[in-house]
Amino acid sequence: MKSVYLDNAATTPIDNQVIAAIHESMLANFGNPSSTHAFGRKAKAAVETARKSIASLLHTTAANIVFTSGGTEADNMAIICAVRDLGVKRIISSKIEHHAVLNCVEFLEAEALIDLQFVNLDENGSVDVSHLESLLAESPSVKTLVSLMHINNEIGNILDLKAVGELCKTHNALFHSDTVQSVGHFSMNLEELPVDFIAVSAHKFHGPKGVGFLYAKSRTHLKPFIHGGSQERDLRAGTESVHNIVGLQKAMELAYLNLEKERAYITSLKRYFIHTLMDEIPGVRFNGLSGNLEKSTYTLVNVSIPLSASEMDMFLFQLDLKGIACSKGSACQSGAQIGSFVLNEIYGDNLDYPGIRFSFSKYNSKEELDYVISILKDLAILKSS
Repeated sequence: MKSVYLDNAATTPIDNQVIAAIHESMLANFGNPSSTHAFGRKAKAAVETARKSIASLLHTTAANIVFTSGGTEADNMAIICAVRDLGVKRIISSKIEHHAVLNCVEFLEAEALIDLQFVNLDENGSVDVSHLESLLAESPSVKTLVSLMHINNEIGNILDLKAVGELCKTHNALFHSDTVQSVGHFSMNLEELPVDFIAVSAHKFHGPKGVGFLYAKSRTHLKPFIHGGSQERDLRAGTESVHNIVGLQKAMELAYLNLEKERAYITSLKRYFIHTLMDEIPGVRFNGLSGNLEKSTYTLVNVSIPLSASEMDMFLFQLDLKGIACSKGSACQSGAQIGSFVLNEIYGDNLDYPGIRFSFSKYNSKEELDYVISILKDLAILKSS
């Protein structure tokens, strides 16, 4: 039986070169970076070298990079610090954000710390920028944070960061974006982008789990998010995970070194997958803009096949038995039986069939996709007979 991994939006296989860098760091940089002796100084140098390398890849300064345990912590840090330290009283977001954002802003609203507003979405799940502009214009004197993800992790829709950032700037609002699905897959120039905070996670681009970072355009007024030490320039206490930070650095360097070549290759896989599915399975539908190669990320597609919700659960079980890894939504919600909250929000009562997310990486092949499509076709025919 073949084994095909198509759940790269949940996590990616770690690159062998990243593993080697982590292993070397664990042997050579085991000192505590806060220690003043030679072992500590060596570990500290590794952390700061990584910070500078990452900053350079994103065209910013090292002082703006704060290492975290991943994208969830980075999202929470940006949002909570904006409210606590920067005077934000209103947050504008969307109902299809990752739960690292959605649960955080809903908690702050429940604690009566902010007013929360949701921007409208169009029939494909894209942000209605005109509605966002009207929301921003409603209360110009209220300090506002806009939190909208760059690439939706379930349907792959791409937000125009520059356009939204300029709109926020015009209305004196702060702009935070969860870029977990885009950094490492898309070029980003933070010198030019009008964004105040972005969140990044290493394991989405073949790096280790448990490490990421927050980009904060200005840290001047930010207070510690985790207390107990002066690490990360007093913003995040706790001994730095040196080997994971080195792994993050290596993964980002490899991602951007090979970006154009890998993007072209993965795009060709997605194009082939879309066209072949359309030819082989009647009634197949691509959710959001995931079937549009120009308006969605090249790394994933969200597919609906004419099956009921109960049939879909068995369908996914059968795919798993055949060695195929995919998902029906965000990995953070995969245990839920209600299906994708993103698709439910976009389509509501018009959601006739559940969706399956297939997400690709540089390690996938056309031969693997042929195997997956053949299994999908066989199972779909079996269900319809």
